[in-house]
Amino acid sequence: MASVCDPQYAPAGDVSGALMVIDSRLKSIYDGGTAIDPEQQQLIDQFTASLGPRGAHDLLDGACTIIYMFMTWLRMAYEDHDKDVIEYVVPSLVASMRMMPKSIRPEAIPTMAGLVVSAGMGLSPSLWRKQYGKWTKEEMNPLEATAFLLAEHINRLTDDREFATRLISNALSKAEGA
Repeated sequence: MASVCDPQYAPAGDVSGALMVIDSRLKSIYDGGTAIDPEQQQLIDQFTASLGPRGAHDLLDGACTIIYMFMTWLRMAYEDHDKDVIEYVVPSLVASMRMMPKSIRPEAIPTMAGLVVSAGMGLSPSLWRKQYGKWTKEEMNPLEATAFLLAEHINRLTDDREFATRLISNALSKAEGA
């Protein structure tokens, strides 16, 4: 019996828009920035403001799709080494989030861990979250951080700073070609 959180029922959302935000954060960190560049933040803020309510919702779904895709890739990578993705990803993700108290309030961490666990179990993070009501403004930074931290985890595993972005870009290209 299929779950109501089965990814086949989830909207993909604006994956390319969400990827742009994640990729810009990755590049900023890799270029030695510890704080978000004000100009970059202004551009991202302008982009998200231009989306309107429907576009913002699509961006949220896109971020959840990316989280699902990252966790699917991580699950396969860890299973190739007889390891459990939840055991190896969730504790480090939670620990990283706990070190970011200015951006991520402690009460948002269980929700983000739940998103990652749902994706790691093959469920849609977006549909899993929907069970608990609408997204809150306070969950936006943690959601972005979750996708960013998963991308960075993948990049460290592969020793390639652009692997996670390429992973999603290649999937988008294949989907457009189909």
